Amino acid sequence: MSICTAPVYKLEELNNLFIEMTSKNCNQRCSNCYINFPSSKTVKDFIPIDRVKECLIQTKNDNVSCIYLTGAEPMTHPDFNSILRLCLKRCNVCICTNASFLNEKKVRFLKKVEDEGENQIFFSLSIAHYEELLSDKVRYRGSFRQVLSALKILNGYNFMSVLFFHNFYNLKKEEIIDNVSALLKQNDIENTDIKINASYPSNSDISIGVSLKTDCMSGRILCSNGVYSCPFLANDYRGRVGASFEDYSKYVTAETDFCLTCASNNGSFFSID
Repeated sequence: MSICTAPVYKLEELNNLFIEMTSKNCNQRCSNCYINFPSSKTVKDFIPIDRVKECLIQTKNDNVSCIYLTGAEPMTHPDFNSILRLCLKRCNVCICTNASFLNEKKVRFLKKVEDEGENQIFFSLSIAHYEELLSDKVRYRGSFRQVLSALKILNGYNFMSVLFFHNFYNLKKEEIIDNVSALLKQNDIENTDIKINASYPSNSDISIGVSLKTDCMSGRILCSNGVYSCPFLANDYRGRVGASFEDYSKYVTAETDFCLTCASNNGSFFSID
């Protein structure tokens, strides 16, 4: 009888620090979201700001190059601006958002916040297809135009953005790059990199193997109730590596469907590299 064992990944260096601002609070409902939302939209499970302060102290000797404010929708957090300022004092910050809060007024304010110090704010936004209707079918109605509008505004204030393309339709890389690049050019959007990710659930039938680079090899995520290996496994006991950054494991066993998605992606899924 053969015994199948899942590969074990080791954190090589804590370069990417993810902070889950909220696990269930979001103002939208993407049909392909990996988060299992409750029926109510009024869940208030925001991470306490003191928990973030504690984390920044505990990781002060780590070579953290970017802090990711993520969630559900991180910009729903009532202390979002304060937490952003705290993190910017440490290093660059990437805001992972559905773009619904990124209007002219908010982006202008965020530029003022960035100008208060030396570190930069980046933005992570996503689409599922270069055609509006096909992208909205995977996400939610209006999301495609919302993302393009936000990218235009961010571009106007010289913010750098990363547009994550979640390859739900299993398109060829060349097709994605050519069409998304044309879409950005058509809308006069610059300062935007394109990152292609495998969709979840993975369209691949490969078995889980050791990839060259995964988020759990360079990062950890802080949640209200502990530290986890990656945003996919936030609040999942299979990804829990410790109660705090004072004492946490650098090893994680890749035994979930989420790990299969990262294996088929063959690279980091959440970090902007």
